[in-house]
Amino acid sequence: MTETIEKIERLDKKRAKEHVGKEILRSSITLKVFRANRAVGEAARYDTFEVPVQRSTTVLDALLWAKQNTDHSIGIRYSCRMASCGSCGMKINGIPRLACYTKMSELEGSTITCEPLANFPHLRDLVTDFSQFFAHHKDMKPYIQNSDADLDASQITKLSEYLQMPEDVDRFLQFSYCIKCGLCYSACPTVAMDIKFPGPQALGQAYRYFADSRDTAPKERLDLVDEKHGIFRCHFAGSCSTVCPKGVDPALGIQLLRGHLLGFSKNEKKVAELKDRSKA
Repeated sequence: MTETIEKIERLDKKRAKEHVGKEILRSSITLKVFRANRAVGEAARYDTFEVPVQRSTTVLDALLWAKQNTDHSIGIRYSCRMASCGSCGMKINGIPRLACYTKMSELEGSTITCEPLANFPHLRDLVTDFSQFFAHHKDMKPYIQNSDADLDASQITKLSEYLQMPEDVDRFLQFSYCIKCGLCYSACPTVAMDIKFPGPQALGQAYRYFADSRDTAPKERLDLVDEKHGIFRCHFAGSCSTVCPKGVDPALGIQLLRGHLLGFSKNEKKVAELKDRSKA
């Protein structure tokens, strides 16, 4: 265990050193922001702002500085400022990213361009409509389906839990890290052509619950994605996994689900046991 920890520390130091070598330090940048208010039929344009930056300045910091000091009308959505909520997704220099997770020192050029995410209906400036995105997510029934779950109001005080082995959790853990930021949906070329396609986020979550040993509805989950606008519309471009800020690999989840649908993979999942801890 000690050797493993030391190896991880060495890798972390190596990555930090490589990052420092790639940093581009400046005292200011030009922020080029897409502007348009669709509600009033406003024509699209780009506004530019000169923003002072430091080594730690993120794109979100720069946008908020411009909003506070230059133009209060800039439309932007954000919340946690720590890459947990996924609210500040946008295209930065053409690539879907989280503004709060992207440092100015990581970006090349003296002009940084911020645009709304593609594949979403545009509302205003950098704000897009996530209604369809969340509808696709909801269609996947993103919750544990198990008739033995302890949900009876008369047993509300019952102390119970599902027993899972580490290997059971490993099958779906990375997919549970999804924060629904929409970056993968924006990067997907199939979504751009077919709005009925669930998208990589929804399909990744379909696999997340399919693989969960607490869930007892594998056939129903496969039926949800096995239709003409479903999982087989994916052409495996892989761009969804490339842009994910949390390291989730939705392309992998899609391929694993396909394997089960085509019969290449067997569902050997053992349903987790629900144990009453109050009797222990």
